[in-house]
Amino acid sequence: MRVCSLWQSLPVFTMPTVSVKRDLLFEALGQAYTDEEFDALCFEFGLELDEVTSEKDIISREQGDGKAEGASDVILYKIDVPANRYDLLCLEGLARGLQVFKDRIEAPRYTRVGPPNGDMQKLIITKETAQVRPHAVAAVLRNIKFTKDRYDSFIELQEKLHQNICRKRALVAIGTHDLDTIAGPFTYTAKPPSEIKFRPLNQTKEYTASEIMDLYRTDSHLRHYLHIIENKPVYPVIYDSNGIVLSMPPIINGEHSKITLNTRNVFIECTATDRSKAKIVLDVIVTMFSEYCEKPFTVEAAQVMYPNEETRIYPEMGYRKEILSADFINKHVGVNETPESIAKLLSRMYLKSKVIGNGEQIEIEIPPTRADVIHPCDIVEDAAIAYGYNNIKMTVPKAYTVANQFSLNKLAELLRQDMAAGGFTEALTFALCSQDDIAGKLGKDISETKAVHIANPKTAEFQVARTTLLSGLLKTIAANRKMPLPLKLFEISDVVLKDPSRDVGARNSRHLCAVYYNKNPGFEVIHGMLDRIMQLIELKPDKENGYYIQAIEDSTFFPGRCAEIFAKGQSIGKLGVLHPDVITKFELTMPCSALEIDIEPFL
Repeated sequence: MRVCSLWQSLPVFTMPTVSVKRDLLFEALGQAYTDEEFDALCFEFGLELDEVTSEKDIISREQGDGKAEGASDVILYKIDVPANRYDLLCLEGLARGLQVFKDRIEAPRYTRVGPPNGDMQKLIITKETAQVRPHAVAAVLRNIKFTKDRYDSFIELQEKLHQNICRKRALVAIGTHDLDTIAGPFTYTAKPPSEIKFRPLNQTKEYTASEIMDLYRTDSHLRHYLHIIENKPVYPVIYDSNGIVLSMPPIINGEHSKITLNTRNVFIECTATDRSKAKIVLDVIVTMFSEYCEKPFTVEAAQVMYPNEETRIYPEMGYRKEILSADFINKHVGVNETPESIAKLLSRMYLKSKVIGNGEQIEIEIPPTRADVIHPCDIVEDAAIAYGYNNIKMTVPKAYTVANQFSLNKLAELLRQDMAAGGFTEALTFALCSQDDIAGKLGKDISETKAVHIANPKTAEFQVARTTLLSGLLKTIAANRKMPLPLKLFEISDVVLKDPSRDVGARNSRHLCAVYYNKNPGFEVIHGMLDRIMQLIELKPDKENGYYIQAIEDSTFFPGRCAEIFAKGQSIGKLGVLHPDVITKFELTMPCSALEIDIEPFL
């Protein structure tokens, strides 16, 4: 029997969902489909039509029919997109990708061009930004034409990128500005909040940065981003040459440079803690919407000057080439296609390809829109999608192998059966916990635990990877105090420990932990279970070749009631009666005995 103790629900990560107007999408595709036909097309392309709805239906379902009055009846397609396909997060990219997939158009070639007057827009980064967001990139969309639908799609793409690759603006924040209302060169710096004052987007008066943070503390949308900079000594800010504030990333843009339907020239800046992500985000935005420029698919370059006098030109919009053999792709997909056929399949996936060399090699050009292609296996996957997974014939593997259970798992399963036979109930607890659970509550210092820390924990309950199973079992007992006594729980799971000798700096270790909770400590029950485990493993009580216990003092256990367990000449764990302070900190009231050992030495 297993008991799973759940104290808090974990976040669920799903594929991004793109909402597009059906009629606009069909117009861009040049063909109308039934819902079933479009669903089939999405499946072919590796997408999923999640829902056919309308704005009115959504509001009615979420807020009631009364709130839905006057809402739009325009049909919306909600399409699930792979999280790494940033180029499909808007109508423009989606339509372009499907058009190329159906061989209706060739993949466009994106070009970086210089400004008409020869003077490139400059973004100067000062050294103060190193304290908060040190990187920035920039570009210009020249002579662009917005309609209401294009404008909405432009804003929606930025929001999708913020929630996806930008990690809710923590890594990258996007700012877009009407270039005709501002004048370069632009300066990206960082100042104390009291020294920054401007009129935020859609506001009627100026506020200082501190006042802006207070203003948006209750805003349903922007309040989620305030924590990124609110505890920093300085806030990032971008000025033009006249001292006008463009934006205070990652919170809000200025009203002065607000984009409207009449905007013709757009200045795009992305500030970031990760330059690579910023470059990808900028490339995606400009490639998607350069379609609407006077010269389609051209993007005006901008110059970014770093504090160390390094100068870079953005957007990079780099094309790179990979060479794979047709045999490599055929082998991994499980088909037998000619190199010419494979090149055609890949070209349908926005990866322009051609056969080179002796006729067996394929040169694949990866455009700036496909930042998800980082390994030959990504190219193989696209070939499989274009071929059609349903068209791949099922075959019997040529190599015959006999499966065998992983020895550590086999030992763990055998021990689970005998622990249950001994009257103990198995619990499954979270691998993540708070620092206090594995240190303070057990009477230890966190520096002694070899704990692996989570860099940006969502909650205080998930700060570190557990180094012991004991705290999880004690929390499970605390959540089940109303159950009849005695409570006898065990768990056989992995703990995570720092290990500099490993390439990742940490290792997993399989532990067994058992706890006895009753009106009396029941040390003899835990000791008896240890003897039973050693009997099953066929280890006799012997200092030389068997196992033995030796008295030791440990802050987790009651003084004089703790022993270290040795087996095959090495320490494998401890057992004893828990210290009253430990019991109290876990909100328990009865004595408790515990055993925890590492079972990997028995393999």
